[in-house]
Amino acid sequence: MTTLFNFDELIDRTHTDSVKWSINDRLFGRTDVTSMWVADMDFRAPPPVVAALIARAEQGIYGYAARPDSYYQAVIDWLKRRHGWETQRSWHITTPGVVPALSAAILAYTQPGDKIVIQSPVYHPFYKLVRNHGRQVLENELVLSAGMYTMDFAQLDLQLADPRVSMLILCSPHNPVGRVWPREELEQLGRLCLKHAVLVISDEIHSDLVFSWAPKHTPYASISPEMAASSVTLLAPSKTFNLAGLYTSVALVPDRRLYNRLSQMIETLGIGGSSVFGLAGLEAAYCYGEEWLDQLLEYLEGNLLALEQYFEQNIPQIKVRKPEGTYLVWLDCRGLGLARADLRKFMIQEAGLGLDEGVVFGAAGEGFMRLNAACPRATLLAALDQLAQAVQKHAAG
Repeated sequence: MTTLFNFDELIDRTHTDSVKWSINDRLFGRTDVTSMWVADMDFRAPPPVVAALIARAEQGIYGYAARPDSYYQAVIDWLKRRHGWETQRSWHITTPGVVPALSAAILAYTQPGDKIVIQSPVYHPFYKLVRNHGRQVLENELVLSAGMYTMDFAQLDLQLADPRVSMLILCSPHNPVGRVWPREELEQLGRLCLKHAVLVISDEIHSDLVFSWAPKHTPYASISPEMAASSVTLLAPSKTFNLAGLYTSVALVPDRRLYNRLSQMIETLGIGGSSVFGLAGLEAAYCYGEEWLDQLLEYLEGNLLALEQYFEQNIPQIKVRKPEGTYLVWLDCRGLGLARADLRKFMIQEAGLGLDEGVVFGAAGEGFMRLNAACPRATLLAALDQLAQAVQKHAAG
């Protein structure tokens, strides 16, 4: 019997020490903004996950955690079932998050002064991690044409030819522009990286959040043995099941030499341990959360279709193309004619919305804003009403 999950439930998170909702005054200068920025969802996690965490808590002892065989098998089975990707336990390194794993990978595989390619506009921690470790950011800017972003392979070929380029960080699906890269584009990317002996770190944290109008997500390492042997895949249940606060993620490294280098760096940094709750949450999510996820995707599709229609009918000054993957919507606000500082002020003070500024994802994001649509539809539509009223007032002068 199918269980129906209630994604319309309105949950007050303002007093739950939530980054998204509890520090609005610090981030936006007021407490009453509607928070639609950081990438977590305003939905309860799957009931089997909640039950697993409660059961673990009730044991009452929270000592050091060993990772059971069932934990690894949950990841292996999930990737095979959802993505058709056959993986092995010997590839698996547990980390406390995709960002810490990426930080460790930069230290393990590159040297100070090396250049690392990122495809902007892109998830802003990529910039910080590269620069914080004394490496150089090299932007392979995505090409925007008719509302669609594609990779600039001609420029990429020239960039990868630089002997100082040692790594490319792939965001797949892409945050913030919402592309699910078709297999053909990933194959072309792979050919160039192999040609120039550049390691690919593939951030696939949003890979389970792909919609019916999109191409199927293809794990980068699944395409060929050569691409698998020259890549590291980072993933987690955190975006899929709203478990970011459990700080548990996975790095999959098929090549033994690369595996050993990353594993040693994780040990050097002292970040190889696991949370007892993170292990329990991951295993329960991957083993018993699939029905919840399927219904979540259906609900999110409804949100995105409603959002797209709303903008077309009520806010044509802002252009939006519903994402193929992720629950993050990339808003082209350049039609409002506002400078960067004025656009941020407009969203906060006039629309009462807490969004991510597009420019934090790179210079190519100037004039854009990122909106998180993973919330009850009533919350989303109310926020869009606030934005429409603000835009109408702005247009009226």
